[in-house]
Amino acid sequence: MSFSIQAGGPAVRKCESAADMADAIGEMYSSEAEDAILVWNLVPVRLPYGYDLAALLDDLVPLLEEIQRPQFTETEVFWGSDTFSAEWRIVRADDSLRIQARWHSTLGNYESLLAERGDSVVSTQVFVSEWAKVLKRIVTDIEAGSVQLDDDDIFLRTKTLLAT
Repeated sequence: MSFSIQAGGPAVRKCESAADMADAIGEMYSSEAEDAILVWNLVPVRLPYGYDLAALLDDLVPLLEEIQRPQFTETEVFWGSDTFSAEWRIVRADDSLRIQARWHSTLGNYESLLAERGDSVVSTQVFVSEWAKVLKRIVTDIEAGSVQLDDDDIFLRTKTLLAT
């Protein structure tokens, strides 16, 4: 498979309340917690929960919503964390997505290797289900900790995505 994600089982710290889901993630997972691993054409890229995933969340949820719409044809997303910075152009081709990436920075400095490996082609269903593993882990931890969110929009949208 050219695209997969290992969600892992990061240790969770107590977080009673947060401004939003991204802030809750930053509070709940320390920098020493187990990372999620994105595998791009056999290259593993670490995604720390408390940093990268917290930073990506506000773009990830709308992206997953968008690519599941029947009228979706293409989009671009900029992942803006300094340890996971990339521009992805995502184009639908039948039931698959072709992801063309320009890698700017990753933990481990794998940008040139990732660029050499080229585009990733993955079915839309697999792309969504791979990201859903990480989102499910986060939602489960927020609910288990009874974290109160001042702004729960992305949290509720994530739960809707996971329910479909």
